[in-house]
Amino acid sequence: MRPAWSEPFAGDALRSVPTADLGITHDWAFGGSTGAGVDVAVVDSGIDATHPEVGEVATGTALTWDAYEEQVVVEDGPHGDLFGHGTACAGIIRRTAPACRLHSVRVLGRQLSGKGPVFAAGLRHALTVARVVNISLSTGRPEYFGLFHEIADEAAFRGVILVCAVNNVATPSYPSQFSSVISVAANDGATAFDLDCNPAPPVEFGAPGIDVSVPWLGGASTVTTGNSFAAPHVTGLVALLLAKHPELTPYEVKTVLRAVARNAAG
Repeated sequence: MRPAWSEPFAGDALRSVPTADLGITHDWAFGGSTGAGVDVAVVDSGIDATHPEVGEVATGTALTWDAYEEQVVVEDGPHGDLFGHGTACAGIIRRTAPACRLHSVRVLGRQLSGKGPVFAAGLRHALTVARVVNISLSTGRPEYFGLFHEIADEAAFRGVILVCAVNNVATPSYPSQFSSVISVAANDGATAFDLDCNPAPPVEFGAPGIDVSVPWLGGASTVTTGNSFAAPHVTGLVALLLAKHPELTPYEVKTVLRAVARNAAG
């Protein structure tokens, strides 16, 4: 079964997207880039830095909820992955942009669940350490709409690109459906360069997320499906792009991605 929101990228459903002739080519955007010098934060369940497909993690911050004090607890330093999901996302990013600097921001626990205030605090921390943030999680709770809208706008004003996976079910989720972020669902591609653009958002881009091989805990790998694994392919592309063109704003990054999409019709 395909994840929700991925239907526009399936087979004959994919339509061409008109683009302005701005002279943007695949080579101009990505040619020769490895992502060197670009800081990428993964807000997730942690990253296993010992996995051979992930490698070095520059910094780590783990955030949890103190139910007694009713506050977020922040602990800086190396940490592991409590589930495997963050390691999978980090491995996809590393595969696409091998020389980027990864930062782990752990906000999810062993059941791949967490608290809204912890997620928000982790995302705000990510804005201080990275230029690109991968967010393969979201919240559908309406009481957090305003908070995450504020953080998404803060990121855009700071020049930080948020790449967000949409929910795997057809319900609104935040911050993935805000116009200031790059929203991603799964397509049937094989590599990050198999990027599609959706002419009818809120989901803007499709990237590989169907039967994707990803690293997992204990040095293992697995094959899995989900919008979660589409987003880090786009995160890797953004890292490649910013390594060559660091002056680009979040909105200019979207323009480039639209121009190099497989279904772009210039």
